[in-house]
Amino acid sequence: MNDITATATSADADAKSTATLVYVLQAASLLLGITYLVAVIINYVKRSEVKGTLAESHFHWQIRTFWFSLLWLLIGIATAVFVVGYFLLIANTVWVIYRIAKGWLNLNSGKPMYQ
Repeated sequence: MNDITATATSADADAKSTATLVYVLQAASLLLGITYLVAVIINYVKRSEVKGTLAESHFHWQIRTFWFSLLWLLIGIATAVFVVGYFLLIANTVWVIYRIAKGWLNLNSGKPMYQ
C-alpha cells in the first residue's frame, strides 16, 4: 500500500469514527439532552475534514436530523396546549430514533446516506 492510499484509508477511518461518535451522542441525547448539541457542534467543526469520505453523507444526515428535530420540538412545545403537541413530540422522538438507527446501521455497513 502506498502513502496516498494509507492516508486516504486513515482519513476514512477517522471520519467513520467521528460519525460513529456523533451517532452515539445523538442516541445519548434521548437521556441527556445536551449531548445532542455537542453532536451537532462536532458535525460542523469536523465537516470540512470528512469531505469526499463515506462520512460526508452521514454528517449531512446528522445535521439535518438535528435541525428538523429542533423545528418539530419547538412546534410540539408551542402546540402542547392543544393536545396535538404531545403527539408531535412523540412522533419527533420516534423519527429521531429512526434516523439515528438508520444512519448508524448504514455507516456500519459502509453505505452512504441518501440526501
